[in-house]
Amino acid sequence: MKEIANLARIVTLRRLKNEPLLDLNDRQPGKEVQLATLLAADVNVTALGVVKQLYGKHTSANQTAFLRLRVRVQDKLLNHLFFLDHSDTRLFVARRYELECLDLLHKVTILYLEGEYVLSERLLRRCLRAAEKGEFTNYAEQACHRLCTLYAGQRQQHKYSEATKKLHKLRQILAYEHESEELAMQVSLTMRRTVAVRQVLLPKMAAHLERAQQLHQKAKTFTTFLALYRLQLIQAGLVGDYKEIIRSTTAATQLLRKGKLNERRFDQRFNQFMSVYAHLRGRQYAAGLKLAEEYAANLHPTSNNWFYYYEHYILLALHAGEYDKALLLFHTVQKNPSLSKQRPAAQERWGLLQAYVEFVQPADRIPLRRRNQLAIFAALTVPEYTRDKQGYNVAILVFQLLHYLRQRSLEPVLSRLERLRKYQQRHLRDVATLRSRLLLRLLLLLPEGEFNATALAKRGQNLLAQLSQAPMVGEADAEIEIIPYEQVWTLVLDILRNGAPE
Repeated sequence: MKEIANLARIVTLRRLKNEPLLDLNDRQPGKEVQLATLLAADVNVTALGVVKQLYGKHTSANQTAFLRLRVRVQDKLLNHLFFLDHSDTRLFVARRYELECLDLLHKVTILYLEGEYVLSERLLRRCLRAAEKGEFTNYAEQACHRLCTLYAGQRQQHKYSEATKKLHKLRQILAYEHESEELAMQVSLTMRRTVAVRQVLLPKMAAHLERAQQLHQKAKTFTTFLALYRLQLIQAGLVGDYKEIIRSTTAATQLLRKGKLNERRFDQRFNQFMSVYAHLRGRQYAAGLKLAEEYAANLHPTSNNWFYYYEHYILLALHAGEYDKALLLFHTVQKNPSLSKQRPAAQERWGLLQAYVEFVQPADRIPLRRRNQLAIFAALTVPEYTRDKQGYNVAILVFQLLHYLRQRSLEPVLSRLERLRKYQQRHLRDVATLRSRLLLRLLLLLPEGEFNATALAKRGQNLLAQLSQAPMVGEADAEIEIIPYEQVWTLVLDILRNGAPE
């Protein structure tokens, strides 16, 4: 009882005079709760709109009152972060266990500063057990370090010696983990750079994997395993071995089921995404689409991973020729209020993906307003995506060509064909870009065949056969195919059967 009595004394004597939280259940909410409710309902609401709703009209006095109110509300909302519900199974699996450790460390810090050492030790040992169970070596090291400090201050030599011995071991393991994490993060950052940089990375991957393996053998923790596992998946993606990614993700799932991977740390959703991604890149569209539908419910719609997942889900539908499904999936994405929070580069990708999804639909399914916006998108003179040959430049130019073919506008068609020819000469020279080069060679047949679908189908037979046999290359070289290039050629011929550009 003494410990809880001391805790009650600390809280009652040192509590804040003003409530640090919002009473969100208040039946007669004040201005603070009203503001929080307004902001939660509409993330795009303007300051002017809020002032008018809260105070009736916009005046300088009301504006000043609003600014002060906003500061108070923000501080109280930040305080609410300590009391969020993390039990949703769609959230990152390690979140609630990691936050449990952080919560205990925060409480211990306050108790120690208040001179409550008995309860501090009890919570530190509890934190140490939770950290070790979840293999959070960094939090285990912090808890152990604080125990050493506490025992030294209390002159408990035996406990101090035991804790110090454990601390040294944890710090050595932590050093291995830090090195493995830094290695994995550096490789991941390189993977987001240009194709030229990725190609330089490829011959270095064997050494990176060997070092990651050495670190895992020394530490034998989940953190070093995860770094090694991710590097193995990156290596397979770089060389285009998507069957290996499917095999690796299946094997990891089996290890988890057998209890050989920490269930508090291994997030099955990452594994599920990598499997869906590998099915897409490995041309196993039907199986991948089935898996994507099964796994979709496991993701929380507020996470960035949700959008990245749905991007690949829609691509699977497009590649499988399930255009109706692709449109329905895109409508699901549009309804997600977090879409507007995506980075500019992601917004651009979604814009291009939307253009393709809507283009392959029957005209009566797309509102006139959207058809006009597609026309504006097609009129762009310079792609706003990566300048490197990896990425979406070909997809943009091909979409513009398809649009003007459908509009039967000869001059813009010839202009896009010339841009594609120049793009091929500048960027699509090495072996890894074979599929893109074959598609562009097919498209450049259009004026030679006088835009006659029957003649072009015959003249393009050999190139189409080569395209169908050309392998999907790895991430070190790949140009993104929003619609498989074979389907693009079929789409071109279908458009031309309705009339050639004039």
